[in-house]
Amino acid sequence: QVQLVESGGGSVQPGGSLRLSCVVSGFTLEKSHIAWFRQAPGREREGVSCITSYSGTPYYADSVKERFAISRDIAKNTVYLQMNSLKPEDTAVYYCARGLHCAYQYPDDFTSWGRGTQVTVSA
Repeated sequence: QVQLVESGGGSVQPGGSLRLSCVVSGFTLEKSHIAWFRQAPGREREGVSCITSYSGTPYYADSVKERFAISRDIAKNTVYLQMNSLKPEDTAVYYCARGLHCAYQYPDDFTSWGRGTQVTVSA
């Protein structure tokens, strides 16, 4: 019954912006940590951002800090990832995932995943 569905991906020029959404069902955001991961072809899946369950404290990978912002709307069961100043290196499939903590951005620590949404940044 646990589901996470990403949306908002697309193609954008370098320096542009996108906002990804992760709509969840089957659990309560206030009791779950939600992370965004990304994976490019031939590369390992890497953690991008995470938001904690109770306090909503955000965490960011160094590569996206100051450019991306994670947030949530409890009433809408949605977690967002606002992506600004996008770079070609940000091109990847972006996934949201549910886990027990945000201390580390290890994919194995997250047990429920969405299907992903493609983000392409190119001129």
